[in-house]
Amino acid sequence: MNVTHKEAFRLLEEKDNILILTHRSPDGDAVGSMFAMYYALKNMRKNVRCIIDTVTPSLSFPVTEEAFSQFTPDCVITVDVADKKLLTEDTLEEYGEKVFLAIDHHAANKPFSQYLLLDSDASAACEVIFDMLTEAGREISLKCAEALYLGIATDTGCFRYPNTTAHTLGVAAELVSKGVNNGEINRLVFETKSRAYVQFETLAMNSLKTYHDGKCAVLVITQDMYRRTGTSEADTHAIAALPRQIEGVLAGVVIKEKKDGSYKISVRTNEPLSAAEICEVFGGGGHRLAAGCELSGRSTQVVNEVVKVIGEALKEI
Repeated sequence: MNVTHKEAFRLLEEKDNILILTHRSPDGDAVGSMFAMYYALKNMRKNVRCIIDTVTPSLSFPVTEEAFSQFTPDCVITVDVADKKLLTEDTLEEYGEKVFLAIDHHAANKPFSQYLLLDSDASAACEVIFDMLTEAGREISLKCAEALYLGIATDTGCFRYPNTTAHTLGVAAELVSKGVNNGEINRLVFETKSRAYVQFETLAMNSLKTYHDGKCAVLVITQDMYRRTGTSEADTHAIAALPRQIEGVLAGVVIKEKKDGSYKISVRTNEPLSAAEICEVFGGGGHRLAAGCELSGRSTQVVNEVVKVIGEALKEI
């Protein structure tokens, strides 16, 4: 059942022991929306617990160990989760059928909760949460504001992507007015790279191949690259944006080998190509210009399948 911002807040007001979940391999919006909700609910004197995958260091500043206390929840909510299969295996098995409220911004959301607060016009789940708290008349603490800024900044590419609206910029201004050090957060998230990541990025870029007259660029990330550089998938989210930055590229693809031998596909597109429509062919989804899916098979087979679908999409524009 879809609910408004105010209705979602009222539902949370009635609960006391709340568990917050987000998707596996958390990005900035997943981390930001989880801990924005954590700090907001704690300010309402709720008992709150979080479960989250490993968070890359540059995104970890909102995280507090106090959020991982153990108790049995009577309410489970998700943030930034468009499909319950994106939950971690453990949380999907234990809580997948028990989600009370989902807060999301993905147009391709596949409902799985009792109640759903969905705003597909919002740039990030953090923007949805800001609107919910504001419409409910709640004061936003500095820690909550920092977490909200993290999610909005990362999902808009530091306000460079087309999902950045006038409202988004207004929300960011409100957060900065509350004391958020946007310059420092931007430096930490967008301008700081570990030496290990720089080595990883070099190996990744060496795998670059282009297709369809340079309109499609593909990177293939192997488990060996992680081992050689001492990195993990959690450390390397930024790589997804690189292929699309090449002049003339309409579809940038990063194909990451997982530990089980399957592949996680991240697609980033420029207009008029839709990343969501490409990934939907393989059972995935996301936003128009940023989406993902998963495939199994040999790496060459996976590359060929993805490149073929992109080629078909290019013929239609």
